[in-house]
Amino acid sequence: MATSRLDLRLDQEIKAKAEKASALLGMKSLTEYVVKLMDESSSQVIEQYESITLENDIFDRFVAACDKAAKPNNALQDAADFTRKQGF
Repeated sequence: MATSRLDLRLDQEIKAKAEKASALLGMKSLTEYVVKLMDESSSQVIEQYESITLENDIFDRFVAACDKAAKPNNALQDAADFTRKQGF
């Protein structure tokens, strides 16, 4: 059961379009429609900013370079420190 509230004001035209879309999709309420949109959009944005997709050949080159590295150089150490500080 939902326990948080979100109050917002919006243009009447936007509200009318959202109500129509909600009805066309057979949703019980405008709230259900808005929550569904927020959930889907939020997930997409989070994935876009928190994931990396590489082509197979680039990933293979990355792994090969990691395998060749005997000892991390200063630049790699600095990059690792930076990512840790950023919360990655």
